Amino acid sequence: QVQLVESGGGLVQPGGSLRLSCVASQSIDNIKSLNWHRQAPGKQREFVATITSSGSTNYAESVKGRFTISRDSAKNTVYLQMNSLKPEDTAVYYCNAMKYGVGSWGQGTQVTVSS
Repeated sequence: QVQLVESGGGLVQPGGSLRLSCVASQSIDNIKSLNWHRQAPGKQREFVATITSSGSTNYAESVKGRFTISRDSAKNTVYLQMNSLKPEDTAVYYCNAMKYGVGSWGQGTQVTVSS
């Protein structure tokens, strides 16, 4: 199983930016997909973005054009660059790795968008 550790969350004003990082305990080259999900208070966890081992990306409609997912194999790290943040982006953000059909999750990092 892949161990994942997220970081980079915090408090930011509307319109601001944050970059989340997720470090994996092993090489990410053999991980089929790396994903970001989020869970707001009182809501179900939802998909945010994904990047495959070939570099293909996909985003939830709510974040398209504002968020960018990327990966650095040398650092075993996946990033989520979040720009033009809105209060509705407030949530705990989780990193997820899918390898051989098995999913692993990080502990999450809190993102709060508020003035």
